[in-house]
Amino acid sequence: MALPVALEDADGPRAIDTHAHQPTGEFLHDAGGQMMQDAADRFGTDLETDTYENMIEEYHANGVGRAVLLGWDAETNTGNPPVPNDYVAEVRDEYDDFFIGFGSVDPLKDDCVEEARRCVEDLALSGFKFQQIAQGFDPSDPEHRELWATIEELEVPVVFHGGNSTLGACAPGGRGLKIKYGNPMLIDDVAAEFPDLRILIAHPAYPWEKEQLAICQQKGNVYMDLSGWMPEYIDEQVLHYAKTLLCDKVMFGTDYPMLEPEPWLEGFADLEFDEELQRKILWENAAEFLGV
Repeated sequence: MALPVALEDADGPRAIDTHAHQPTGEFLHDAGGQMMQDAADRFGTDLETDTYENMIEEYHANGVGRAVLLGWDAETNTGNPPVPNDYVAEVRDEYDDFFIGFGSVDPLKDDCVEEARRCVEDLALSGFKFQQIAQGFDPSDPEHRELWATIEELEVPVVFHGGNSTLGACAPGGRGLKIKYGNPMLIDDVAAEFPDLRILIAHPAYPWEKEQLAICQQKGNVYMDLSGWMPEYIDEQVLHYAKTLLCDKVMFGTDYPMLEPEPWLEGFADLEFDEELQRKILWENAAEFLGV
């Protein structure tokens, strides 16, 4: 295995994965439901569950020292049960030297603002994850302003999904999921109106990569990660910006367990980023963004 040189030279696991899901049935089967099975069928993968111990061992073996473990609540739009925020906090507490816990609130639920406060004030979760396509909402809609204002007040970051989604792939009507909600231009409104809200756009936002790059360049509070795509498939312009204008704003992520750290990092090593850029992308940018 050829790890990126920055990890080979590091004193112990240093990389930070900004985008990881549970390898257990709570995410893969319960919250994911049939739309997750559609994605697995389309791309020839399976939804076999695993343990957190095996997950952490796999990460450590590949030079990764921390991972952001994401909550999930798309119950209103999909009918599937959430990955409960209490569960995310329990897993974080059990493996607190590895996981950074991010909660999830369903913006279509009446108690979303109260749940956001509970996540931070009672559960000590470190941020929030939103998947607008699965959750079926437009983040720029004024009805969500109170939620963004609350999270800004709580001084924790948010992860928004960027680009298309494989959920519901090839099913009739995509199981009703609407990819328009993955357009990062909808996030630009939020970034402009809430300048102290730290925003990470997850994934190279295909087919809106140029819009994503423009927003990250123009909005000081917006960043992006490279999760959900094997490095060899990431758009060349995204990689060029990661090496130049956005070198302080791009972060490593896998989308585990859909993508695993070893093949992703091997592919990243093949891109021949210099060691300084590797350090920035693999852990330094994330450490600053997350405050760890």
